[in-house]
Amino acid sequence: MARVITGVVLAAAFVSVLVMALMKEAQVECDVCIEFGGARVCRTTIASSRERAIGGATSNACAVLSAGVTAGIQCGNTQPSSISCND
Repeated sequence: MARVITGVVLAAAFVSVLVMALMKEAQVECDVCIEFGGARVCRTTIASSRERAIGGATSNACAVLSAGVTAGIQCGNTQPSSISCND
């Protein structure tokens, strides 16, 4: 029983350290709106840099707006209609 409790405590400590490390790295939050195929979708992401946050939000929005690989690439190459970032 002591081994189980020790394992649970160590796992909780590991997860806590991992979450803290990820939160420390994530410093930029960006909201990106994309218009593609007659629809508009906005998504927000948090990342370690402005470029990564914009890329992540764009990918998330295009996943909703496009169906298929070709449309996904076209959507990803579309200039966002709006970008708002909090550094």
